[in-house]
Amino acid sequence: MKPDTIKSLATQLSDEIITIRRTIHANPELSFQEFETAGFIERILDGWGISHERIANTGITGVIEGSESGKYLVLRADIDALPIVETNTCDYRSKNAGVMHACGHDVHTASLLGAIKIISSLRNDWNGRIRFIFQPAEEVLPGGAQKILESGLLDHPEPDFIIAQHVYPELPAGMFGFREGPYMASTDEIYLDVKGIGGHSALPHKLIDPVLIASHLVVSLQQIVSRSIPADIPAVLSFGKFDAPGSTNVIPPTVKLEGTFRIMDEQWRQIALDEIQKMASGIVSSMGATLDCRLVPGYPSLKNDPELTRVLKNLAVSYAGPDQIATLPLRMTGEDFSRYAQRFPAVFYRLGTGGGNFNNPVHHPEFDINESALTHGMGMMAWLAMQACSCPEVPPPAPSL
Repeated sequence: MKPDTIKSLATQLSDEIITIRRTIHANPELSFQEFETAGFIERILDGWGISHERIANTGITGVIEGSESGKYLVLRADIDALPIVETNTCDYRSKNAGVMHACGHDVHTASLLGAIKIISSLRNDWNGRIRFIFQPAEEVLPGGAQKILESGLLDHPEPDFIIAQHVYPELPAGMFGFREGPYMASTDEIYLDVKGIGGHSALPHKLIDPVLIASHLVVSLQQIVSRSIPADIPAVLSFGKFDAPGSTNVIPPTVKLEGTFRIMDEQWRQIALDEIQKMASGIVSSMGATLDCRLVPGYPSLKNDPELTRVLKNLAVSYAGPDQIATLPLRMTGEDFSRYAQRFPAVFYRLGTGGGNFNNPVHHPEFDINESALTHGMGMMAWLAMQACSCPEVPPPAPSL
């Protein structure tokens, strides 16, 4: 099979997949509420004669068999949207108030659908089996990936490897990004309630000021990143919410802090979380207040299988050319695809969607894509899947411990 065969099929499908993407974009649904999206995907698959079933309530999965036995690959796309008010003016802007596909999940879904149609039409030209998963709820904890894994779908048999493609406006359409090893961070959430004694701002000597104490916490907890965690391990501690409901002459009795801790190392992740709780409790206690501390586990850090990534990157070069393949920098955002990567050899790579007027970052109210990326995305995904299933260079999965 030659890349030109895939590229020709992707080009022929381009208009159909763009229409699918625009329909999904105009009708976004929040995590675990993707009922209309799931139904839309099912109708498309039915029209193409591709069997499927529901998973995790609003997810869709199915298997396409090649001509002979081979490796077992999973392709995953996420389907949920974000609670963002879209400010684009395009004809396909969101019809659902306060909900928007601002992270490209409409692109992921449409690209996977295109790849499925290509893969199915060429099933006599490759070996193995390819499972597709349209996964709900990537955007909220505990995440749809956990629900998929808990269902047992990938237990018997276990896949040899799993792949996902994600939009990346930092690269122009037609380019792809890969990174071996650690790529994205864990995403734990921190909730600290500092409880003191409120009162008149002019009489602080009669109070236990939770605003002052919470301010110490915001500054002092940064020592854990700068002084406790080894410098060669990327880590971030950020507080995005400081809720002190007082006024110019009123110190409130309680201040609430909300933040996130992110790191690339799972062992130091737990060490740092323990230190955050211990240091916060000590500071608050030493200043006469009490603390309610809640640490909510988020997604683990995402690590791409190094050997599998090298193989897929080489396959990507053979499809798109060396000038179209980039090496990705580390990124402190998170992804629930990391849950799959903890279980199976996995590669999470990036689809360039930028260029021209399409350079807003994900989660932006004016995020949109250069739609030529859809042709590149579905073609690359189909190429990688079929080649990886048949390619003897793809490493076998590591033995279970």
